[in-house]
Amino acid sequence: MNILDNFFLIALPYIALAVFLVGSIYRYTYKGFQLSSLSSQFLEGRRLFYGSVPFHWGVIFLFTGHLIAFLFPRSVLAWNSQPVRLMILEITAFVFGISMLIGLVNLLIRRYTTPRLKYVTNKMDFVVYALLITQTFVGLWIAYNFRWGSSWFSSLLTPYLYSIFTLQPDTSAVVLLPWTVKLHIILAFTIIGIIPFSRLIHFLVPPINYIWRPYQQVKWYWDKRKVRSPRTPWTLQRPKNN
Repeated sequence: MNILDNFFLIALPYIALAVFLVGSIYRYTYKGFQLSSLSSQFLEGRRLFYGSVPFHWGVIFLFTGHLIAFLFPRSVLAWNSQPVRLMILEITAFVFGISMLIGLVNLLIRRYTTPRLKYVTNKMDFVVYALLITQTFVGLWIAYNFRWGSSWFSSLLTPYLYSIFTLQPDTSAVVLLPWTVKLHIILAFTIIGIIPFSRLIHFLVPPINYIWRPYQQVKWYWDKRKVRSPRTPWTLQRPKNN
């Protein structure tokens, strides 16, 4: 194992996890009101729908699948023992991966082609989009070129991740994997490390209280279609009531 493998497969995960933990605690403690996705739905809603919905469906399914393979590897291998079930799982995951990629591309295009959104867009947004799109594309590449990922993830990557979390890093199996798989691991920990500095941190504080909170009623006193249209020029002046 060379120096690069030691850094990217051992040092980087611990650095990313430490930054994530300390940074999230600091931001929640001292900048609690900034723990949100800073939604731009009121600035543009139609294109947001076609980006946000496929992205969120994709990321929820894929994250849950990776988590299940990490927590219950034997159950995943037992499920995959039947070829039909393995095919269903792999094809479903691939479809959701495409959904996530399409959603991310739509969100990126929307963010940088809608004039009024440039006022609420920063450099970190571009970094996040670039990392997520690259990570999703690499994941799809791996799924297409190195089949049955759910099985070898459970057999090879799960023991590696367990060794990281138990502070006994063992990369003997991972170093033999293709460079694209290593890149997928590196990008995953990089994304974890930047969470405290980006909008991604909002997933740590989901608005669960919305379930029992009384609904809000919004009344428009001006032409809401004109106000919410992305073609309407941005203005700091309050619209006149009808």
